[in-house]
Amino acid sequence: MTHTVHPYSHRLGILRDWKSRWFATRTGYKQALRGDILIREYLEKKLKGFFIADIEIERSEKALRVIVSSSRPGMIIGRQGDGAEVLRKEIRSLLLKRTLIGEKVNVRLDIKEIKSAETNASVVSQMIVEGLEKRLPFRRVMKQMLEKVMANRDVLGVRIFLAGRLGGATMSRTEDRKLGRIPLQTLRADVDYALAKAVMPYGTIGVKVWIYKGDIFADKQRT
Repeated sequence: MTHTVHPYSHRLGILRDWKSRWFATRTGYKQALRGDILIREYLEKKLKGFFIADIEIERSEKALRVIVSSSRPGMIIGRQGDGAEVLRKEIRSLLLKRTLIGEKVNVRLDIKEIKSAETNASVVSQMIVEGLEKRLPFRRVMKQMLEKVMANRDVLGVRIFLAGRLGGATMSRTEDRKLGRIPLQTLRADVDYALAKAVMPYGTIGVKVWIYKGDIFADKQRT
């Protein structure tokens, strides 16, 4: 048996912060957790193809703040800037319908831009999924993405792992490609990880991406 741990949760409290930041009593915890899951599921479905990197949620007694990080913020905001407002209203009405927030709770939606999309594991995994769903050869997609990611100065290592009916084969198999190094057990190593799913006509293909961006020490300087 292996002892594999999630690279993000492995570094919680050391390099990473929680993606949901709030405190609740025993009675309100279940309601708040259900609300968080609902928001994430709704936004992932609604903003598919917009290269969403992260969805963070902050709560207080009278406010709920949703922070969406994307490499294509303009597509979410819209030409006249009404896209974000429509999305905010939809989130609020969805939570009110399920009675997961009170009438007086103010819902805010913030859109953050990611400068270098190729250094974010979540965005890279979505790019691979997009290529696979366009029926491009999986080996070419993997090779091109590895080279694109490694072209960034910040990146020291990248690994891409695919599993499923690759190339429409009858039997499912796995394919692994790696450039540089990925120190998974080093706690100060800044390893970004993402898991995505490509829905194909003959089944689904799982996509895993690891990106190593150097070590972070106590003084917060990357080496």
